[in-house]
Amino acid sequence: MKIILSLRTHHYAARVSIFLVTVALIAGMVGCVQSIPSYDLTIASSAGGSVTIPGEGTSTYDEGTVVNLVATPNPGYRFVDWTGDVSTIDDVDDGPTTIIMNDAHSIIANFVREQYDVTTTSTAGGSIRMPGEGAFVYDAGAVVNLGAEAEEGYKFVNWTGDVSTINNPNAAETAIIINDSYSITANFESKYTPMVAGGALHTVGLKIDGTVVAAGYNEYGECVVSDWTGIVQVLAGTYHTVGLRADGTVITVGWCVYQQCTVGGWTDIIQVAGSFFHTVGLKSDGSVVAVGSNDYGQCNVDDWADIVQVAAGCRHTVGLRSDGTVAAVGSDDDGQCAVGGWTDIVQVAAGCRHTVGLRSDGTVITTGWDDYGGSIVDSWTDIVQVAAGYRHTVGLRNDGTVVAVGDNASGQCDVGGWADIVQVAAGSDHTVGLRSDGTVVAVGSNGWEQCDVGDWDLI
Repeated sequence: MKIILSLRTHHYAARVSIFLVTVALIAGMVGCVQSIPSYDLTIASSAGGSVTIPGEGTSTYDEGTVVNLVATPNPGYRFVDWTGDVSTIDDVDDGPTTIIMNDAHSIIANFVREQYDVTTTSTAGGSIRMPGEGAFVYDAGAVVNLGAEAEEGYKFVNWTGDVSTINNPNAAETAIIINDSYSITANFESKYTPMVAGGALHTVGLKIDGTVVAAGYNEYGECVVSDWTGIVQVLAGTYHTVGLRADGTVITVGWCVYQQCTVGGWTDIIQVAGSFFHTVGLKSDGSVVAVGSNDYGQCNVDDWADIVQVAAGCRHTVGLRSDGTVAAVGSDDDGQCAVGGWTDIVQVAAGCRHTVGLRSDGTVITTGWDDYGGSIVDSWTDIVQVAAGYRHTVGLRNDGTVVAVGDNASGQCDVGGWADIVQVAAGSDHTVGLRSDGTVVAVGSNGWEQCDVGDWDLI
């Protein structure tokens, strides 16, 4: 019995020993497994952008983790670099990159304003006062003031080039918003556009510098214009000459028996017209003034409005409205004022007893005295300007050639060989043409040397 108990005790002890050994082995194995460390990654950004991946703030990652980084600039900004604990960042100069976590890191994504070049230039006749001329660098989104200043005798026209963000390309004082690189030009042109005008027996020319020349009959001093300056338009009446100054005032010389020269108080005038015994002025607000003989009501224009161009015949006055319709007052004994049904007109001219209208499609319409072939103009095409003499009509084509119909007793319609013409004028019995190079041609009656313009150079 003792032997049996002894064996049982031995077996139990052995089992306990095995158990204890097993436990010890397991505990030893567990003690040999080491935990993986983790680290904090703190991310921030400067003004102008953000870190969109993984976001900003503090996150925890196991050691060895490769974390994707994406820095996204706001509009008008660009990413510069990563700073801080950047030793394990793959490319510190790249917005999208990675960082390996082997320690706690604190990093910053840096952004700066995008910058663009602006190059400014100007044409002859002026300069850019603000910001100057040359190449300039501005932050994206900057609003840069622009100021263009014309020289004496010139006027600002517009800004051209990369003008999509310029507030008003037609204003000398404006601003541009910078969101790209731009190249812009301030454009200027002479205030004075060369032109010619034909009177009864004299011819007048306006030069590009605003001075005036004249040839022909001078019994009443209608050609005494050599001291005129600052003139932007000229007209030649029967025995008087009218000049429109750049400041909107008007000057006249010559025969003024019918008070057609009493224009000293006129202001804000943008165009003048005149004929035998009256002078007409168009104001900037579209109203019209007239002085001189009013025997036929040709000066009854006080109620006109929305007028954009005027013309004057012997005893009638014509006004073109902004909507392309036409008004007329004065003598209508030959139907020269029968313009009530005209539409789509872009220019008018008035002869002694007829009226001419140029349509927008380049065709021509006339009304009034037709004894000298005025109706022939119905077949004209490609016309860009018309003029009306005492008894003839002249048309300038878009190719620089000229056509004329009507009384040709003095050769005033012999313009078939003319070329490179940019403007025409019709006197009583002569026709004048201005070439693109500033020289002048004339045909017709020359009894008072009104056609002696061969040496003129208006440019």
